[in-house]
Amino acid sequence: RVMAAAAPHACFRAFPPARVRRGSKRTGKRTARVVRAGASADTVKTSSTKSVSSSSRDPTRYTGFVAPEVRGEIVVNLPLPGDLDSIAEQEWVPQTDTVSFKPLVLNVSQGYYVNLLRVKGAGVLSRHRHPGPVHGLVLRGSWRYLEHDWVAEEGSYVFEPPGETHTLVVPTGVTEMITMFNVTGALLYCDEFGAVTHAEDVFDKLAMAKTHYESIGWGAGYVDRFVR
Repeated sequence: RVMAAAAPHACFRAFPPARVRRGSKRTGKRTARVVRAGASADTVKTSSTKSVSSSSRDPTRYTGFVAPEVRGEIVVNLPLPGDLDSIAEQEWVPQTDTVSFKPLVLNVSQGYYVNLLRVKGAGVLSRHRHPGPVHGLVLRGSWRYLEHDWVAEEGSYVFEPPGETHTLVVPTGVTEMITMFNVTGALLYCDEFGAVTHAEDVFDKLAMAKTHYESIGWGAGYVDRFVR
C-alpha cells in the first residue's frame, strides 16, 4: 500500500486523544486508567479533595468595557396568542381599512423591521416580491400564497427566500389574522405580470408610525423606542 506522508505537525483528529496513566504493578500486569479529555474542565476531582465546580459559584455581572455607541436592547412584552386582544388598539398603525401593524423593531441602520401584521377579514392582501429574506410566525388565524399549496396556520413558522413573487391571501372564514414578520429590505408590490408598482421598506413603516402616533396624541417620538 502507498500512503501519502502527512505534513509536519499536522493533526487530523476529530477529538483530543485520551490521556493514559499507567497503573499498579501489584497485579503483575500493567493497568491503564483512561481520563477522558472531553470531561468538563470546570470539575476537578483529586484523591485528597472533593469535587470543585464553577457552577457552585454565584454568577457576577459583566463590568468591563462596552463601546458607548452600543444602543440599548428592545424588550416588548407580547401577550400569548390567546391574549392578543390585550394590545391597545392605539398601538396598531393603520395601512388600510383592514390592514394594520404594530412595530416591534424598526432597524434603520440595517434596513429591516419586525412587526405584527394584522388583517381583519378574508381576501387578497397583496402580490409582492422581496429582495431579502422574510421570517414569519403566525399568532392568530391563517394565510397562504396562491402560488403554493401550503397554509400557514396558527403556530406556523414560515421562511421566505429572497426573489420570489407571491400573492398573500387570507382564506374565507378567517375573521382576523395576526402574524409576526421579520422583513429585510423592501417589499416590492407587483402587478399580475410581475412589474413593480410601488415599494415599502423600514423607512416607510417608520413614517407611517410617526404619522399615526402623532395623530392620536402620543407624539411622533413614541416610535423612537422601536428604532435602532
